[in-house]
Amino acid sequence: MSSRATQKQQSRERILEAAGRHLRTGGIDGAGIAAVMSEAGLTHGAFYAHFSNKDELTRNALVHALEQNRARWLGKPQRESWTQRLGRLARRYLTGAHRQSRADSCALAALCSEAARGDSAFRRTYEEELLKSLSGLCEGPFETQPPQRGDDALAYMALLVGTLALSRAVASPALAERLLKAGADAAARIGHADPEQRANR
Repeated sequence: MSSRATQKQQSRERILEAAGRHLRTGGIDGAGIAAVMSEAGLTHGAFYAHFSNKDELTRNALVHALEQNRARWLGKPQRESWTQRLGRLARRYLTGAHRQSRADSCALAALCSEAARGDSAFRRTYEEELLKSLSGLCEGPFETQPPQRGDDALAYMALLVGTLALSRAVASPALAERLLKAGADAAARIGHADPEQRANR
């Protein structure tokens, strides 16, 4: 790669990093081009060498943010059962530090409401990234998982994302911590029922 191409790639990374932080903390409206470019240390005019408009930027920043989130959350593969994996990853996700660190936190939780109000292109990107996270959780393509494991994964992600969002919405630190603990405990129980119990419920 030429030095010019390398510089352009580095500039793009800086823009995506800045946009990801703005998205997580201020939503789509908070990720304005001027604010993002200023934080990236680049001129407003340089933006159009990388993206055609703000909508393209926000979609790419969402993808970039979630690639980082998944790598930190899932970590290296471990020898463990499905229920052990769910418990371990819930404890990694539902922490006080994650609740407070909005700028680099899980973009699925930070942008859930934003996606619901966003345009169809942003919602499609959000859905695609959610499916990637589900596949990472399942350690294989989500679409090919057995039905029960797929349902486990869906319930699990909904519980984690919803718990984190609720813990941020309340004013009481004690209630926030209780939410995190209750959510982690409940997430760890997903997948524990034996096949016969599942078939009869």
